[in-house]
Amino acid sequence: MAVRLLEGLRVVEFALLEAGGVGTVLADLGADVVKVERIGEGDYIRKVGWPFVHGVSLMHHHLGRGKRSVAIDIQRPEGARLAERIIGSSDVVVEGMRPGVLARRGIGVEAMRARHPDLVWCTVSGYGTDGPYATLAAHGVAFDAWAGGLRLGTTEEGFASAELGVPLGTRVTPLLAASAILAATLRASRTGQGCTIDIAQSEAAASVDWLTVEGHRAHLRPESEVSGNPADGGVRRTPGTAGMGDSVRYQVYPTADGHVLFMATERKFWEHFCAAVGRTDLSSGRRSEAVADHALGDHHLRAELTKIFAARSTAEWVEVGLTADVPIAPVNTPQTLPDDPHFAARTSWLPAERYGADLLPLPVHLAGEELAAPAPAATPGQHTDEVLAALGVDAGELTTLRAAGVVG
Repeated sequence: MAVRLLEGLRVVEFALLEAGGVGTVLADLGADVVKVERIGEGDYIRKVGWPFVHGVSLMHHHLGRGKRSVAIDIQRPEGARLAERIIGSSDVVVEGMRPGVLARRGIGVEAMRARHPDLVWCTVSGYGTDGPYATLAAHGVAFDAWAGGLRLGTTEEGFASAELGVPLGTRVTPLLAASAILAATLRASRTGQGCTIDIAQSEAAASVDWLTVEGHRAHLRPESEVSGNPADGGVRRTPGTAGMGDSVRYQVYPTADGHVLFMATERKFWEHFCAAVGRTDLSSGRRSEAVADHALGDHHLRAELTKIFAARSTAEWVEVGLTADVPIAPVNTPQTLPDDPHFAARTSWLPAERYGADLLPLPVHLAGEELAAPAPAATPGQHTDEVLAALGVDAGELTTLRAAGVVG
């Protein structure tokens, strides 16, 4: 049975670029999300990033799905009044642009919540609604740079360079924002009291990397108070996963056809592994701690494990993990991940035939049910007439507004 978990929840989105991901999560869960866009080109996410599919950015195909698009010129008083009517019929407003844009049109959070006290208003911006960077222009990678997520280096030509795996700020913000929005709507349904939520994508990036950020903060304290893990001899290591460098029993190893991540840092898992590969001598040669034993700096053991893992394929090592109860994970790339059998068993693509490009669904699985498939991403203003008609705007008024350039 296909279900919409948020059926009946009405959301209006004023958002550009990846801030629109908040509405995408809510739409995937079944909310009615109306995206108010500028007349003509709409949200210019359609023209940024890569690749382009059928002349439109893949980012729009993904982030625009499940939403109805209304094209209104909110800079015009008549357009602002139409937007106000849409807001008044909604439960949630997502404001995903630099703070103050809607307020200057008379439809900001203070004015709207004064008229609709139960309204849940979520502002998503780069740096938040206050603080010295609140009005600083930026794009997605800036938030990870701010949060310490870039790895700086130098090219062969001597130019400065930087590497970033996944842009955490823009990817996790929709999940954090959706969680806060749903918590606020639950309270509003009980008490009639709405909420104003302020989420900065930069802070979201920092929150995801909390172990590294907090770890460096902890290392400001004296070593008598803050040490490394006692199972590793108490040596301070670089906080976060960067400290894997000299680890042995929590490490990546080449296989006959790829790589695996080996994670036998608990004694029981280490003993399971040694028995499975017929090398119990490795577990008897040194005392192993019960948990968090990385065999840090044991280069002889690392060399032995390198030879052992090279003798079998990645799939064979995963089978060892399954049968012998050893934490071994295949190391995929974004390109090879769809070929992974576990991915194939649990992931049903949103197909290109319907969505313009093959898209990953929201990874939420329901027992005995499934989430209803979202609609494909809309063209700018595709649903203007139907949304405004539901608010009581008749055909004649729509014709007049369109002729005046107020709606698209």
